[in-house]
Amino acid sequence: MAAKAIRWGVLGTGRIAGEFATAMPFVKGAKIVAVGSRSLKSADAFADRYKIAHRHASYEALADDPNVDAIYVSTPHPYHCENTILCLEAGKHVLCEKPFAINSQQASLMIETARRSKRFLMEAMWSRFLPALAKVRELLSKGVIGELRLLQADFGFATDFNPKGRLFDPNLGGGALLDVGVYPVALASMIFGAPDRVTADAHMGKTKVDEQTGMILHHKKGQLAVLHTAVRTETKQEAILYGSEGSIRLDAPWWRGQSVTLEVAGKKPITFKAPIRGTGYNYQIDEVVRCLRSGKKQSAIMPLKESLQIMKTLDSIRMSLGLQYPME
Repeated sequence: MAAKAIRWGVLGTGRIAGEFATAMPFVKGAKIVAVGSRSLKSADAFADRYKIAHRHASYEALADDPNVDAIYVSTPHPYHCENTILCLEAGKHVLCEKPFAINSQQASLMIETARRSKRFLMEAMWSRFLPALAKVRELLSKGVIGELRLLQADFGFATDFNPKGRLFDPNLGGGALLDVGVYPVALASMIFGAPDRVTADAHMGKTKVDEQTGMILHHKKGQLAVLHTAVRTETKQEAILYGSEGSIRLDAPWWRGQSVTLEVAGKKPITFKAPIRGTGYNYQIDEVVRCLRSGKKQSAIMPLKESLQIMKTLDSIRMSLGLQYPME
């Protein structure tokens, strides 16, 4: 007998929520049954577009919907903490968009609530679940490039300045670091673990948020992660990991790449194809479904301890930049 499908609700109706909804048909054993927005008009429009049965004009109504097992929180990051806690306390499992929160204090509160509520919680670091990143973890487990030494990674894009837009408004947690800088920081975390020292500098724009940031993360075995991010500068979006015996390149754009190239000294380079099925967001949903089926309260691939540590690293970087948000 087939297992009952995990019934999902979507909290928020922005672009990223649409990505999630588009990915759902590629997931076995799951379906979206409800959506919640701050207005019924927005909820209806989203539900009509993605053929969702239940529409709610508030986040509270979605959290209280008895037809929903798990909720995807897709709101801007200043609201992740309150939205996630709302859903957890209503008895729902949660997949929360990245960055996990505004700061590590909020992240700790979210994790404590999940444990107290005995509900599943995971940060939606979707790129970590893609085939290319899975291949990197496989290669690292085999020690193919020897002792790991240095990571170079970036994620920057160019957009027009809009002081009221999400990317530039400090009231919405604006800036490059929390929007896309979290990607290379999370990659360094996956490879090296937590840094023991952080150095960073940035160009702060007219709205006093970082428009481009450079970071060096030092780790206890001497490894370095040299990272940069931007929202007004297009970068190569490359990632290369160097070891004592070779290198692994995640082909650009690395955060959604579909191939990985291995170079070992004295041997011909090998490129591993890693095609993405669906939109790519479906892989993280697959992971949540697997965890819920087995009764797990967190993912071993994106554990809560690591999400908290990534937020602590982001906090340290912002401290170096002197960047504090009004809601903190």
